[in-house]
Parts: sequence; C-alpha cells; structure tokens
Amino acid sequence: MSTSGILLVDKPSGITSHDVVSRVRKLADTRKVGHAGTLDPMATGLLILGIDASTRLLTYLVGLDKEYLATIRLGFATTTDDAEGEPVGPTVDASGVSAEAIRDAILPLTGAISQTPSSVSAIKVDGRRSYDRARQGEEFTLAAREVIVSAFDVIAERPGELDVRIECSSGTYVRALARDLGAALGVGGHLTALRRTRVGPFHVGDAGILGDTLMESLRSPAAVAGELFETVRLTEPEERDLTQGKRPRLANLETRLADSSGPIAAIGQNGNLTGLISTSAGVARVLVNFPTTNEKRGESA
Repeated sequence: MSTSGILLVDKPSGITSHDVVSRVRKLADTRKVGHAGTLDPMATGLLILGIDASTRLLTYLVGLDKEYLATIRLGFATTTDDAEGEPVGPTVDASGVSAEAIRDAILPLTGAISQTPSSVSAIKVDGRRSYDRARQGEEFTLAAREVIVSAFDVIAERPGELDVRIECSSGTYVRALARDLGAALGVGGHLTALRRTRVGPFHVGDAGILGDTLMESLRSPAAVAGELFETVRLTEPEERDLTQGKRPRLANLETRLADSSGPIAAIGQNGNLTGLISTSAGVARVLVNFPTTNEKRGESA
C-alpha cells in the first residue's frame, strides 16, 4: 500500500505535468495522484502532487500565490506567446529599448490588473480546452480575468531580452505578461523561459528530483497542513468524537489557537492529521476528514 502525502517536485523542461503524474503513480504504486496546478512542457520548477488521501489537500494548494523567474524576448510576438509558437507580425530590433521605457511599461502590468489569457491556455471554452481549439485554427477570444501581480521586477537586461521575477495570484499567465509588455513597448514580446520557484510557503529548493528516490521526500499531510493553517492538538476524547462524525467542543480554544477564523488542522494523538476543521463558539465541524493510519513520512505539525 502506498503512503499518503504531498510531494514537491522540481519538474524538468520538455515533459508535461501529466508525464510527472504518470511517473509518480508508478513510484507510489497507486493511481490516486493529483496536482495543484500544471506547468507547460517548456517550463521547469515547482510542481506539487498529492498522493492517495492527501489529494484532499490539493484544493487548498491550488489557489496559493506563486513566484516565477522568466525570460522575455522583445522584438516579435508569437502565436502561443512563448518560444514554441510561430512569429506574429514584423520582427523589429528591440535592442534600443531603454530601461526607463521598460519600467514605464511594466507599471500598468503590476497590481490588480485585467488580463486576457493566452489562446493556448488550458481554459475551457464550450467544454473544450482553448489550446485544442487554437491548434485546430479556430478563431476565438478568451474573456479577460482579474489577477494580481504583486511583483514584476527586472533582474537582468540584455539587448532585446529581459530576465524577470514575478509574484502573482493563482490564475495569472506569465506568457500573457510577456505578450502585453512587448505590446506596450510597441515591439512585440514573448516568453522564452519560465521557472516556478514558489507556491505559497513551498519553495522549489525543497523539491525532489523526478527519479527513483523521489518518494523519500514525501511530506506527511500533517506537515503540509501545518504550513498552511493554524493547528490544534486534539485530546483523546476530541479526536475520537471527530473521527466518529461528532462535533466536539474544543475547550480553552482561545489559548490553543492564535486565529480560528480559517480552516484549522486538527492533529491527533499520534501526530497525524485527523482532519481540517472550522469552529464556531468553540464547537468543531469537520471540513475534510483524513484516514487515521498510513501516514509514515514527514514531521507532524
């Protein structure tokens, strides 16, 4: 039997996120493997996977903010807004674009913005992925969406090329930022490299490499939940009541929690994650239950 847990994987370039999931299914000897947001084949970096019961945590990971390192090529746009697409429009010499002009063009792309996703995104249009429609030559425009770009920093400049660091809300398309930056500068632009370095509190530096030893880095549900939420250590009667579907009153809750407004990770007597709960007037209600066995790796919260 495989072990429930969360894997941080440093995805290499040239493979899909589904390829990574397929490999982990074999390593973990289970079909129940999910992810908390894909990366394009070209992209590298942090991919978060859930195994068995821990897939229940992925809902709480998908919406976390993210950080990326990216390279933007100025001079022409492409059909996919990245290096895998065909050039669109004229190719111009962007080597003379000034740092001041770049800063001025980045400013409107920072903060709360309305962004039109790339046509080759995974967004569904009438039940079909937009990238499938685009590859078949269909003409369509995706609806703009509100996203937050909290940081858009140029960390290196070369003639016609920029290395940038971006912090953004979930649902932001970095390739669309590259496209829109090029358009604002009047020279066109597209993404040539992308690396996801952070998802919420989780960093790519702590991720494992896809290979036979990857499962050794499996994190327990309790460890991951402890990084996302407030935790409360249950007494034996509280744990028993929760696992039996009851709503126990958690005594002295104000001294056990700094903040009880959001989901709370309920930790059982053996250090495992019993469930995610909410509280009202000290009474616990289960949001997500977790098995009380089969957690073997990682530190408890």
